[in-house]
Amino acid sequence: MKPQDVKQIKESVRQHYADRIKTDESCCSSLTCCPDTKMDSPAEKNGYTKAQISSIPTDAAEHSFGCGNPLEYMDVQEGDVVVDLGSGAGIDVLLASHLVGESGRAIGIDMTPEMIERAQQNAREAGARNVDFRLGEIESMPVEDESVDWIISNCVICLSPDKNKVFEEAYRVLKPGGKLVVSDMVANNMPRWARAAVSAWVSCISGALPEDQYLDSMRQAGFEHVQVLSKSAYAKIRQVEVASVKVEAVKPA
Repeated sequence: MKPQDVKQIKESVRQHYADRIKTDESCCSSLTCCPDTKMDSPAEKNGYTKAQISSIPTDAAEHSFGCGNPLEYMDVQEGDVVVDLGSGAGIDVLLASHLVGESGRAIGIDMTPEMIERAQQNAREAGARNVDFRLGEIESMPVEDESVDWIISNCVICLSPDKNKVFEEAYRVLKPGGKLVVSDMVANNMPRWARAAVSAWVSCISGALPEDQYLDSMRQAGFEHVQVLSKSAYAKIRQVEVASVKVEAVKPA
């Protein structure tokens, strides 16, 4: 991909989510590709429990920009450090902060200043003192080497124009034995013209890799025990088959 295309993609994504923070539309709801579950909030639609939703500020739950609940399959312990890639309004960071306790840390990384500001507001409202929201790109994380127990992400890696770099960075910052658990979009049979449509990356579709390529990218970064924990069909747009997957991978100890 040309450098100018990478720049355009990032700017388009940044602007889109700066705008979206003013609404309660999630990535997928803007595509109208999610099933009509008749649930009350985007967070509940994405698989969060009522108990989780009630434990955080309403704004964080209403601005859930994901396609799943990456915390569903995690065994986070008190004292752990969790990093969320593309933390948005802070829903997953705030939920993780409850799990890690006062001796742990939940860190959110987002490249959109408006998102960082909103997440910080939600953290203050929640009284969360063990959280940290950092402005930065997930291809170059503002996180120290081998300092993290868990990395999570929710429908964000599909937006990156360099997923190999994202997984390499995830591998770098994880401690030996640390885990990467993500909810994300994959898409098969994507035509070349759709991949080249820079403005369409914000829809979470154009940048979605085929499932096997997505998993191979994790393995190439060094991860082991790469496995799909769950998979749900999202839509079929012409010949393009879109699905939401939850994936787990482990950095060798």
